[in-house]
Amino acid sequence: MGITSSNKEINSSQIRCGGTFRVTLALSAAPDISENPTDIVLVLDRSGSMAGSPLANLKLGANTFIDIIDESTDSTQDGQIGLGSRIAIVSFSGSATANTQLITSVSDLKSAVNSLSAGGATNHADAFSTAMSLFDPSSSNARVIVMFTDGKTTAGIPPAPIAEAIRDSGVVIYCIGLIGDNGIDVDSLNDWATDPDTSHVVFTPDESELEELFADLAANISKPGATNIVIDETLNPSFTILNVSIPSTGTATTIDSHSLQWKIPSLGVSGNEGASLEFYVQHTGKTSGTLPVNQSISYTDDEGNLVTFPDPTIQVDCGTVVNPEPCPVPIDFTIGSCQDSLIVDLGDTCLESSGRIVQLNITLKNVCPKKRVALGIILSETDSYGQEYPRGMKTITVPAHSLTGCQDVEIQCIKFILPEDLTPSENSCRSLCHERNLKARIIAHYIDTDFQCCDSTVTF
Repeated sequence: MGITSSNKEINSSQIRCGGTFRVTLALSAAPDISENPTDIVLVLDRSGSMAGSPLANLKLGANTFIDIIDESTDSTQDGQIGLGSRIAIVSFSGSATANTQLITSVSDLKSAVNSLSAGGATNHADAFSTAMSLFDPSSSNARVIVMFTDGKTTAGIPPAPIAEAIRDSGVVIYCIGLIGDNGIDVDSLNDWATDPDTSHVVFTPDESELEELFADLAANISKPGATNIVIDETLNPSFTILNVSIPSTGTATTIDSHSLQWKIPSLGVSGNEGASLEFYVQHTGKTSGTLPVNQSISYTDDEGNLVTFPDPTIQVDCGTVVNPEPCPVPIDFTIGSCQDSLIVDLGDTCLESSGRIVQLNITLKNVCPKKRVALGIILSETDSYGQEYPRGMKTITVPAHSLTGCQDVEIQCIKFILPEDLTPSENSCRSLCHERNLKARIIAHYIDTDFQCCDSTVTF
């Protein structure tokens, strides 16, 4: 079976600038089919578009697949699928048919394949459902579906949810596609198949290559686990490896602050087996935004398994950096050799000022008792031409008083900040020496009222 799954996950979708997160790499592998009895359902498209040479090439491919599995189970093509493994044939067009149950007879399997004829629509959902119905829930065998198709779904319900449910039950799905101008698209195959797509999906636009694709897939299903695994990971330069945990299997070594190598002597050779590695990463770059975690990640083993890992991204929020008082521009000058003194005119410089604070007091006249007041102050500044510039707005809830009759209420210390870089003055040195002309607008009204809108009435 080789590598049956590979994954890479991070434990956070967003961090602050300089934050940390955990990365988890995971692999699983299964042993040779002779050590791991497997039930395989070949699902074959016999819709109208397969008529002629496509169907003939499909039959060649399916028969080659059966022969390879026959030999892999007991080291000889003796006409029997050995050591507990079995194969079934399902074919489909507008609906699906179980042409055989899960059996071991190579001749019966090939007879079912060779008897197929093309015609009708394409119902992938019924094909998946029929294939799934052939598995024995009480069997301990591994379960595999190999779906071949050349066309888009033209009958039945959408197949993706059916395929997802099958995968979730533990069945491994491989897909073989014959791609044409109006045929099945690769995205659909990837959607149905078990991840990673690179080891579970094969396709070709050339029907003459079908036999080779079926043969390669049979070899992949029957190969033994994986040995001498080497995974090399290099992070995006914006991230640094903080520490690496001891992996569940094998050894992990930090190459430098951005790279590590994970070596696994063997995985899934004698039984289904998984392996995982965790390491912690810190954002050390100056770049924010949505960043890929990896610069690269590669996988090799002695069996030639093709393995890819997901490429997660993380949102890095470095906030908005403001430098209100930048460093002064330097003035260059030189004092000559053997020169005892030097007089340099450094020109003008301006005082730096953080601005001014305006503090307003307001008296609300004749406020009734037991009524809160909503108060708003809108501040603006005018230039020498009368042009107004907004300088802020404050809204305040004035609590109700409980005195007898209406009373004046004084509100004190309403503060507005006026940085000097906002002044409309054209003077190059914006400082406290210049007047600033302000306008304040005040809005006030009661919040509380005893008014109630009566219900509408109808008079006859």
